[in-house]
Amino acid sequence: MGQIYQVHLSKFFCGLIFNSSVNIEDIYKLLEEKFNNKIDIKSEIIDFSFTQYYNPEMGDNLKRQWISFETLLSPDRLSSIKIETNNLEASISENKNRIINIDPGYITPANVILASTKDFSHRIYLSDGIYAEVTTMYKKGGFIKLPWTYPDYICPAATSFILQARQCLLKK
Repeated sequence: MGQIYQVHLSKFFCGLIFNSSVNIEDIYKLLEEKFNNKIDIKSEIIDFSFTQYYNPEMGDNLKRQWISFETLLSPDRLSSIKIETNNLEASISENKNRIINIDPGYITPANVILASTKDFSHRIYLSDGIYAEVTTMYKKGGFIKLPWTYPDYICPAATSFILQARQCLLKK
């Protein structure tokens, strides 16, 4: 029989996609307050041109950024954090349309995990209507693409952010 070990804490982060009406500094403050956790790493803000999926709801000329949080958390918090970010998105929506998409996940030494409300063949149910997927895996000094990896998660801004957050995690 395998022995059960205590789970290692993980580096939580949020992927942000937002429109021009968003004051991103206000979002940082809201997230820090919501999770009682300071933001410690921010990727550069880039144009979100990887898909048009969000445009009908959120408009054109969307921006993309990733942020991580200082205090490490247990991975079993992912479902509740996803529910909280969904509620936050709804609370700051305009005319019932989101102005920001906040996708939480966590980084381990071996992979990047994202939360989702959508079931699919490669996703595992967690709880309360939330699923998780391994989005990328660490191998030979970098993160590799999987068949379902979103294109923005392997762009230079994302990979730089993820590697930096991973290094921060390893130091803790």
